[in-house]
Order: sequence, then structure tokens, then C-alpha cells
Amino acid sequence: MAENKKMVEAITSRDEDFAKWYTDIVKKAELVDYSNVKGCMVIRPYGYAIWENIQADLDRRFKQTGHENVYMPMFIPESLLQKEKDHVEGFAPECAWVTVGGQEKLAERLCVRPTSETLFCEHYKKIINTYRDLPKLYNQWCSVVRWEKTTRPFLRTSEFLWQEGHTMHETEEEAREETLRMLHVYESFYRETLAIPAVIGRKTEKEKFAGAEETYTIEPMMHNGVALQGGTSHYFGDGFAKSFGITYTGKDNKLHYPHQTSWGVSTRMIGAIIMVHGDDDGLVLPPKISPIQVAVIPVAQHKEGVLEKANELKQELERNFRVKLDDSDHAPGWKFAEYEMKGVPVRVEIGPKDIEKNQCVVVRRDTREKSFVPLSELTEFVAKLMEDIHNAMYERALKNTQEKTFCATNYDEFIDIAKNHPGFIKAMWCGDSECEDKLKDATGGVKSRCIPFEEEHISDTCVCCGKPAKHMVYWGKQY
Repeated sequence: MAENKKMVEAITSRDEDFAKWYTDIVKKAELVDYSNVKGCMVIRPYGYAIWENIQADLDRRFKQTGHENVYMPMFIPESLLQKEKDHVEGFAPECAWVTVGGQEKLAERLCVRPTSETLFCEHYKKIINTYRDLPKLYNQWCSVVRWEKTTRPFLRTSEFLWQEGHTMHETEEEAREETLRMLHVYESFYRETLAIPAVIGRKTEKEKFAGAEETYTIEPMMHNGVALQGGTSHYFGDGFAKSFGITYTGKDNKLHYPHQTSWGVSTRMIGAIIMVHGDDDGLVLPPKISPIQVAVIPVAQHKEGVLEKANELKQELERNFRVKLDDSDHAPGWKFAEYEMKGVPVRVEIGPKDIEKNQCVVVRRDTREKSFVPLSELTEFVAKLMEDIHNAMYERALKNTQEKTFCATNYDEFIDIAKNHPGFIKAMWCGDSECEDKLKDATGGVKSRCIPFEEEHISDTCVCCGKPAKHMVYWGKQY
């Protein structure tokens, strides 16, 4: 128990120092390590296994909606990037450039991709000729580079892993449908797989993606009341198509410009999982993406029959779950703390007394509740427990979001909430970006998160300037 206690004390309390708590977890749960390359991280096997499970789930959803995976080059010629003015201006501060190849200076700079709209457009120009070539529903799994000034593992790094969908459509209506469809795919994934609730809606003009006509976002709230932009979906209209000269012959035998979308989520979702579900003992992983769903721990494993019975349980459980049997020479208390730190949803303990009673001890990570389960009922019990854990995690996260969501009807109320109550603020807005800037400056960083699809009528006037309000907006600080 001394070893167990020592491990738990190694994590800073999240209420004491949330940033340090987060860093402690990503390091001690062996998710990442820091790299000698400034702003970049080493994703360790356990962290990468979480990403693989996320990727597999999302990839299945994308393919079910008709999307195909492709891969584009990681370098973008400067002349190609310059074709869309708003797009290049939006990314210019974050671009990394290659100027030398081998020992020779390049004739043209190459940008290390911060996103791939321009590359997809150059390709689409070659393969889209008639309406029969549409829609093009492509997705890419890759890494991108954005030269961040301040970095934090998973949340902001100079290089990160993500997926980026890029689609082309005959009509504006089809492209707009795709934009919203993929936003709802993300929302379902967060809810059904990550057990994370989120606000979804449209970004304001000031906050939309560079080059987009409209940007939609999914905004989960972390335990400490800070928002995270969890994924975005963009409608581009035909702006990129015009810049790149992409046309198709329509059914009317006339030339038209196709309408474009893009959408993406990244490894920052792992940061969301940590900050929404984690506690002072480490990770608490949603069962569907946990690399190990069940840890089998033999107790007094040196005694006759214990390891054999533990192996039997492992073989039975791994027909349905991802299972690890820990038969190392560490003490059971150390193992309990280790798998709690790693957020493993279910722990199964088996020892001589349990074998005598033909039972085992099952412990759920999220609540630490223990159950004594007959061995003949173990698989069925664990299957039901996985569902219960997921649902309970979602409900706790939803309760946290609801308790940290406030309404403001005037400027003073808004400032008071922003100062004293971290979380979302629902407030009316006139539509002027000057009010967004004023509120951000006055609150030390509270920004518009999104205009929700279902707007409440909180008051008739803008919370900042008092002019007639156009929209209800969710506001908050972000990572």
C-alpha cells in the first residue's frame, strides 16, 4: 500500500494546479515524452494505441458515409499556396518553410503542409471534368505542421496527427449538407465513443477558418470550465474552385464551378479525454477507445493455481475485450495503482480465496466500485459494466458542462461571470466583431465559441454594446 500511495501522490491535484495535473498525467501514464525538436512530442505506444482506436472508429464512420482515403504530399509549393489569398494570409504566421534540398537552394520555397486544401484543389483540377465525376468524397490521415509559439502535449504542438476530409460537390446545397453531416458525425463520435458532450454550432465571421464561407465547430468543455475546439467543418463555396480553375460540364452542357468542403479532428481529442474524464489518480478512459479494457491481476500469484486461473479468465475475456494479464513480480497494490493511472476501465482480481468461492473481484475505474462476481457470469457482467461506465462518464461530463454554463444579460454581468465562474457564458450579440474584441480584451481571453443551431432568446440587446441583438452566442476561454 505504501507503493500505491506514493504513486498517487506523484500526480498534482487538478484543483491545485490544473496545468501541472495535466502534464503529470500525460507523462506518468506514458502517453507522450518530450522531444529535442522544439514544440514536438513523442507519442508513446500507450498514447498511440488510444489514437489508433480513435482512428479506427472514425475511419469506419467516414467509410459508412461514402468517403475514401487518399494521401497527398507533405510539401506545398509557395506558388500553389498563394493561389487563395485569404487562405494563405490566415496560415502565414504558422507556416514552416523548406528552402534547401540536399545542398542546393530551392528555386521555390516549399511549405510543410499546415492543411491540404490547395493540394486537393490542384489534384481535383486534373480529375474533375463532368458532373459524373462528382461528388468527390476524400479523406486523408496524416500529420501537419503549424509553428506554435506555446505548446502543450496533444493540445498545441508544432506537428500533430489528424484527419482532413476534402470534398467537391455539384451544388451549394449538396456541399452545405456535407458540411453539416460531418459535423454531426463528429458530435456522435464524441458522445457515443468518447463519452463527451459538446456544444455544436457556427463560428462567427471573425473566428471562421481562413478561406471558408462558413465554419462549424464542436466545443466540449473541460473539467476546469475551459473550452476546447474539438473539431471543425467548413463550407468553402466555389472560392477555391475559382482560384484554381476547377470546372465541370454540367447536365445542361455548361461549365460550372464545384462547391467544396473540408473537415477535421486531431490528436487534441486525447487531450479532451484527459481533461474531461481524468481525476487525481490519473486517466479515466472511455471503454471503447481504451487500449486495455480489462486488466487481470492475480493476487498471491505464487500460490498454486492462481496464475492458471488468471490465464483462464484472460482467455475467456479476450474473446470480447482487449485484455492484459499482469503476471509481473510487482506487488498487487502497485499494479492496482498502475492501471488506475492508465485509466483502464475494468480491473479483475483473482486470488486463492476467490478461487475457493468460484468468484473474482471486479473493480470499475471511474467510481472504484467493487463487485464480487461468479466466474460463470464474468463475461456478461463485464459487458454490461462497460456500458454502465460509458453512460456514467457521459452523465458526469454533461453535469459538469451544465453546472458551468451561465447566462449574462448585460455587460457587467458578463464581466463578473467571466472573472469568477469559469465555463460557458450564453449571451446575446449584435454581430459586430468590435464587440467580440472588446469582450475578449476585458475578460483576458473570453471569445465567442459558436452560434448554436438552437438559439435561446436571453434578451433583446447585445451584451456588450446594448444594440439590437442578432444571435445568442456561447462564449468562453479556450485551449
